[in-house]
Amino acid sequence: MLMTHSHRYAKGFTLIELMISLVLGLLISAAVMQVYLTNAKTSATQKSGSELQDASLFGIQQLESHLRLANLGNPVDEITNDTPKGGIVLSLTNIGLPEENTVYAKFLTHTAGDSDFTSTSSIASVNSDQLTIQYTNITGNDLSDCESTDVHNGETVIERYFIRESLPDNKNGLVLACDAGRLNNSGVITSYAASDPKTFGNNGQEFIMGIDQFKVLLGTQTHVAGSAGVMRYLTSADYLNDTTTPAPKPAITAVKIGLIVRGSTPVVGSSTKKTFSLLGQNHTLKSGEPNQVRTTYESTTLLRNARVVNVNTAIK
Repeated sequence: MLMTHSHRYAKGFTLIELMISLVLGLLISAAVMQVYLTNAKTSATQKSGSELQDASLFGIQQLESHLRLANLGNPVDEITNDTPKGGIVLSLTNIGLPEENTVYAKFLTHTAGDSDFTSTSSIASVNSDQLTIQYTNITGNDLSDCESTDVHNGETVIERYFIRESLPDNKNGLVLACDAGRLNNSGVITSYAASDPKTFGNNGQEFIMGIDQFKVLLGTQTHVAGSAGVMRYLTSADYLNDTTTPAPKPAITAVKIGLIVRGSTPVVGSSTKKTFSLLGQNHTLKSGEPNQVRTTYESTTLLRNARVVNVNTAIK
């Protein structure tokens, strides 16, 4: 009997087919990775945008509402560095202390670079400012200071806004903090136990998260004949050192603040803006600052309790 045998041969992939498959796989992987990176960046941007919006809607508006209280309850409308109980605290005279008392000098309104004042920021070569205000509750109802402590009718409050590291261990980067205290009937800062929230001169409470820079300008109305009522915006240092106008110094009627605010989520896949314009000055981030979404906010608050009316009576 004749035996027949059938042979089956397994057909494999050629080298060219394998190379084509690898190239197609790499292209698909690259496309998937690009989609992932785009989605991750979009998600981070949206989350940061929401955080920045929260800072604007809640933090900055809350700050503005407190600034409007400055000089409340003070019968003297014109705020200068010599005004007793003046709403913008520029000097120890404003809070009823002699100039020789240097304990509280660092807690006054300051511009970065002032002597006896140290500040920080995320900006190269430009540190942050500090703003200190005071007011007396004459509304007949309880108010809340910037640390959410009740302010009873008749109490005088001092509030200090400044940048510091977040606690503990600077886990969330720099924040805008507020430190609130009380003044007695003579305008002198009242002492409390260290644990009392009304104690002034401590770390205060975190007011707005994610702050890289905080700058302050004081809006003044000149009283020089021929230009009475013209607004000028000066740093607190320039205001105190201004010798271009005769004494007394012009009244402060507004406060302009500028903030650089950042989101908390790092942006993946691309670099973000590093230089920002704030109150007419360029601010560039320090080297090594995290790659996060940032924006600037500028706000001008008129001091409703420090209005000055200038009347030009010159006959033309």
